[in-house]
Amino acid sequence: MLYLRQIQEGIDFIEAHLESDIQLSEVARAAGMSQWHFQRIFKALTNETLKTYIRSRRFSRALEQLTNTRLSVLDIALASGYETQESFTRAFRDCFRLTPSQYRKMGNRSLFVRKIRFDQSYLAHIHHNISLEPDIEQQPAMQLVGLPTDYYGIDSEKNNLGQKLPPLWAKFLPRLGEIANTVPGVCYGVVAPAGPHTEELRYLACIEVSGPGPLPPGMEAMEIPASTYARFTHRGPAQNVDATVNYIYSSWLLSASQSHSLGPDLEIYGSQYHPTSADSVMHYAIPITHAGR
Repeated sequence: MLYLRQIQEGIDFIEAHLESDIQLSEVARAAGMSQWHFQRIFKALTNETLKTYIRSRRFSRALEQLTNTRLSVLDIALASGYETQESFTRAFRDCFRLTPSQYRKMGNRSLFVRKIRFDQSYLAHIHHNISLEPDIEQQPAMQLVGLPTDYYGIDSEKNNLGQKLPPLWAKFLPRLGEIANTVPGVCYGVVAPAGPHTEELRYLACIEVSGPGPLPPGMEAMEIPASTYARFTHRGPAQNVDATVNYIYSSWLLSASQSHSLGPDLEIYGSQYHPTSADSVMHYAIPITHAGR
């Protein structure tokens, strides 16, 4: 349960710093995790991005202060991390469709009540379309060549996965013949942070090669070191793979005796893959190491 303790430490850091400018990298550092993996596990557990949670906590405190104190709207705005009363009022109105002053006059404390809702489609997915226990495999080092892009994943408010990845694959697959020394049969999607202090991810749509060769224009080469991977089976359309990844990060990883090694995740597309078929099969693999190492 180490990951749960680490997530709680990150939440405690947020609570202690609601009045300051909180950087996501600082939250992750307080939890002893990389920013990407903290955000990914947090999103899987809460179905909420880290930025949305921080804003929600600030608004929750602001609602309480508007109702129970005589602090000015400006003081509450500053305590909520906003530089001006105007920017706070604008954000407040966008969220609640009324101004802070209007809310204070109403004395309404029910705006932030949330109803717990079970996602029935997610429950059906994990019961029928995921291998709940992965195959643990020793993956030899691989040389990969493919097309890269940077994007925001589902753990970010700026999520543009749907706009970036399908067009990338549409560009890459017709160009497979340009790559020398390919190992046929399997394509990979490599997922890793684009940098240590950014929400962006770097994705490589690629294929394994058996030896060096000239790089086609716009393509990159990458080496994946030999690693131990937990490999999960995903059944159904590829656009539902986020539900599989949520299960991996929110359920399996939290209860496993292994931890994420912080290496890149792999999407694995073999002969059973079809982009839209309900009978499609692909795999999602995360690199692991024994917990505590």
